[in-house]
Amino acid sequence: MIPYAIVGTSWISEEFYAASLHSGMVLRGVCSRSREKGLAFARKIGQPDVPIYTSIEALAAAPDIEAVYVASPNSLHAPQCETLLGGKKHVLCEKPITVAPGELENCQALAQTQGLIYMEAIMYLHTPARQAVKAALPELGEITGASFDFSQLSSRYDELAAGGLPNVFSAAMQGGALNDLGIYCVYPALDFFGMPSQVQAQAHLLPGGADGAGAALLRYPGFTLALTWSKLGQSRGVSQIMGTKGTLTIQSISQFQGVTIHPRGGEARALAAPLQKHEVMRYEARAFRDTILGRATDVPCREAGALALSVARAMERIREAWA
Repeated sequence: MIPYAIVGTSWISEEFYAASLHSGMVLRGVCSRSREKGLAFARKIGQPDVPIYTSIEALAAAPDIEAVYVASPNSLHAPQCETLLGGKKHVLCEKPITVAPGELENCQALAQTQGLIYMEAIMYLHTPARQAVKAALPELGEITGASFDFSQLSSRYDELAAGGLPNVFSAAMQGGALNDLGIYCVYPALDFFGMPSQVQAQAHLLPGGADGAGAALLRYPGFTLALTWSKLGQSRGVSQIMGTKGTLTIQSISQFQGVTIHPRGGEARALAAPLQKHEVMRYEARAFRDTILGRATDVPCREAGALALSVARAMERIREAWA
């Protein structure tokens, strides 16, 4: 069992803890700026006796913790990961692992020097559905178009509408819809098709400077991939990849749920069984564990790191295009 700690006390940390229960990891610490919030979180997940850390430096120095899951505000990801890697901890960090590609390169270099694992937490990447989609793409024939959407009304929208500025909508905290939701569209675009030759983008910028919604066109040889994302409204559509021999639809682009192939002139078939979110995250937690232990994984650490860096660079191009 790998002893690990959680940084951050939001709902996503709860989901990861649930996923870790069957993933060969054991919780040995919670880190929060507030001891009270840390204790409340520990009690909520049924771990009232777990140690509470109120500084990332203290957590980095803890001798009985080997790995850390980071789910703090986006602006803290890079400095916190750098501190944890400096303390010889393996790190799984929520998306975006960093906002600036240069910060990611620095942390990746530090991890490599220390012989540590440093991964971005992207739910779909380690699921059977991702492998099923990659295997099914040739059935579509020549790709002629694609559209990926993740538009989900934020649970903090009412606070924003009332004049507040929650972290998820704060430019100072590196919030915004692209970093929070759009990244789930960018990831499979680059995973399946590589870096686009051309990027066009527009965004709806909020008073705080972050984007509330946006769209991008990624140009590839022979087709254009349209990306849309929003925290200001709820989409009811699907993402899809279209080809000369069929279409592939994805109901949830973030988790790769509801993946179906529709062959031209044939019957539609599901490519993967449905999963609960904690089950999707369980694949992520197991991939982190296996990579630490040096076991083979569907997405080797070097490949995942290269993809993360490509995504960071593509998102930077999208932000530059709408500026």
